[in-house]
Amino acid sequence: MMAQLSARQPAVLPEEAYRARLARLAARPEMGEDNITLPMGAAGKVAGVFGAVGVLALLVTAIGGFVYEPGHALAAFEVGLFTCLGASLGALFLIMIFHSLNAGWTSTIRRQFENIASLIPLCCLGMLVVLIIEIIGPGHEGHGVLLSWLRPEFQDSHLLEHKRGFLNIGFLLARWLVYTAVWSFLALRLRWLSREQDRTGDRWLTRKARFMSGWGLLICALTCAFAAFDFLMGMDFRFFSTMWGVYFFAISALACVSLVSIVLAVLRGTGRLTGVVNAEHFQDLGKLVFAFTCFWAYIAFGQYFLIWYSNIPEETYYVLQRTTGGWKPLFVAIAFGHFVVPFVLLVSRWPKRSTLGLGLAGVYMLVLTIADLIWVIRPMVYVNMPWVTHANPGVTGWWVDAAGIVGVLGIYGALLIRQIASAPLIPIKDPMLHEAIEHKNYV
Repeated sequence: MMAQLSARQPAVLPEEAYRARLARLAARPEMGEDNITLPMGAAGKVAGVFGAVGVLALLVTAIGGFVYEPGHALAAFEVGLFTCLGASLGALFLIMIFHSLNAGWTSTIRRQFENIASLIPLCCLGMLVVLIIEIIGPGHEGHGVLLSWLRPEFQDSHLLEHKRGFLNIGFLLARWLVYTAVWSFLALRLRWLSREQDRTGDRWLTRKARFMSGWGLLICALTCAFAAFDFLMGMDFRFFSTMWGVYFFAISALACVSLVSIVLAVLRGTGRLTGVVNAEHFQDLGKLVFAFTCFWAYIAFGQYFLIWYSNIPEETYYVLQRTTGGWKPLFVAIAFGHFVVPFVLLVSRWPKRSTLGLGLAGVYMLVLTIADLIWVIRPMVYVNMPWVTHANPGVTGWWVDAAGIVGVLGIYGALLIRQIASAPLIPIKDPMLHEAIEHKNYV
């Protein structure tokens, strides 16, 4: 028996054989520099346009804060911010899922997830801006404050007094520091391991990434849930939902795979990634878009059903604000447009294998994700604000919302384009690159 064991081939590919495989991969025509890199010059010009549009839109948003309520401008900014943060957190989570599952087919598309996740520090900086405005707001009669527990008129609330141990400025800032440190470390460290592997070809860096992903998934899940409690559910301190953390995760994951679909479709449209990202990869990416669409619908309906069934005043009041009056059309549009339409379109095989089809589906789902966050955030602007002398401007004030969202997305897009152009579009020395290039779908 021992003789038979010693005669077997080693489980790990010898270093010389591994290096030879990398050399063969590098010699393939689809690994040419024109196919797997994006010129920084051209990308810089496009990024400049995105950045200029973003800055201009944010200036318009600030003006809108003076025209209407400052909280209106802040809400518009937050919708854009949490769309970007959700996409980046979803990317970080999926990177760690890919590593933990040793998913070889993802090697050629994982770099774009890493680029999106690397913008988490920017989003955390945006969260700090929100916190500063929220903290300063109470000194000006609460103007611009969306976190209702910071408003002066609620300070004597009996319910708030019971939650004061968690809902206080010092603890909130401490939690923001923890979120920023944890997310930034995981995202930047995983990106560094991937790019360092491009340089050295050290296959053991993949094992380090896999080990980090094991414990990183748990910490990421917990911090994402609490951040959703702090910045989204915490806008109305009377409302509570045990499903809110999962609901924000569903939003984040769907925003991420939708954005990656758009990025890959655009890159393929420029003639790049030919032979390394093909219809097989788009089909599997489309499966993820479809899966997270269904997952979002399941969580959203489950949360709504539990609130309806339990009929607790604090919960039902929150939902009634968003399902009656001027918000009812948006609620109906999200209910049908966020699930029924993409379900019908993506349940078939052929739309998922189309570069253009999946790219357009990504745009559609990203727009609906923004609408979902508008539904969560915007109604808080003109609720319980006795000092506001004018009514909700309704559709006449949507230019502020559009400007705020475009402003944040413009700056985020500019930095994302620069990240994409700063390194090869795929991990060129990933141990499973050969598996990803030869990937086939059988269903």
